[in-house]
Amino acid sequence: MKKVSFVVDKHWQNNLIFDRYQTKIPIRDNALDKYYAIYDAFKEHGYDIATNDINSIEESDVILYMDMPKTMPLAEHIYKSYIILIESPLFKPDNYDKSNHDYFNKVFTWHDDFVDNEKYIKINYSFTLPTSIPKNIDKKKLCCLIVGNKTSIHPNELYSERKSIIRWFETNYPDDFSLYGVGWNEYFFKGSIFIRAFNRIPLAKRLMFKFFGEEYPSYRGKIANKFETMQDYKFAIAYENIKGTAGYVTEKIFDPLFAGCVPVYLGANNVSDYIPKACFIDRRDFSSNSELYKYMKNMSDEIYWNYLTNIEKFLNSEKGHKFCVKYNAQIVVDNIKKKRGN
Repeated sequence: MKKVSFVVDKHWQNNLIFDRYQTKIPIRDNALDKYYAIYDAFKEHGYDIATNDINSIEESDVILYMDMPKTMPLAEHIYKSYIILIESPLFKPDNYDKSNHDYFNKVFTWHDDFVDNEKYIKINYSFTLPTSIPKNIDKKKLCCLIVGNKTSIHPNELYSERKSIIRWFETNYPDDFSLYGVGWNEYFFKGSIFIRAFNRIPLAKRLMFKFFGEEYPSYRGKIANKFETMQDYKFAIAYENIKGTAGYVTEKIFDPLFAGCVPVYLGANNVSDYIPKACFIDRRDFSSNSELYKYMKNMSDEIYWNYLTNIEKFLNSEKGHKFCVKYNAQIVVDNIKKKRGN
């Protein structure tokens, strides 16, 4: 039986990334489903797949990396090395340095500007797709945003755009907006490793927030389940972490789709190539937050129902299927088998 070594960070070793019962590392929102699907697809084709501490790189027939590793494959291993690029240039700029790709036989990526169907193979962010969604038009709450509080100096970051619309709602229509997530009522130490170590001391974080923290009156706290929370709202702000990157369509838009909550989207410049515009509100279509707010606030039940119906149709369509975990896992396995003649 051929072996696959799945190279992961240390805390995911011992096959914990494939632990669908989450016995040791609880993960919310089905975030690991894509890895379970990869595991199942390789198994179905007769491969023994395990994390790299179990199936060593040296003894494996296939080496599969998730995002750019700190240590590149050896020259003699390039022929059997493959990589899936998941994180955006915001978090992993080395993912998109093409000189790094010479170390891999094939590169699987969402990035449309790279895809050539030879070395660069298209895959999408993938999910376990529901066949139906909650379709409730009688919602009392207008809009929410569920996201962690982060910052970036990247020229295309959208963290600042999220904060801009948060402040706009807080100033103009505070009763129509709720903010959830982590980090909005905490202080985070930044800088050297020594300074960041203070993030492990809750008292230090609370004291610093008291004197230097930024208050967000719309903040409602952390949540246990984003889908249950979103179901109470008609709309959700769904801004990606980065804008203008072709093919970067992530859980930011899919989370509200699954919850029966219409997304207000900003991010991938070609999002409508993947998700019909009848399923979401494109922030680029509005000249201001005021114009966007009026559109949401004055939307008729009939139009809102049409959004929900179109979302459900999309999730059951061929276009929607391309975001399914099994579909994308099969692309990875099929291309590796084809390349290696197995």
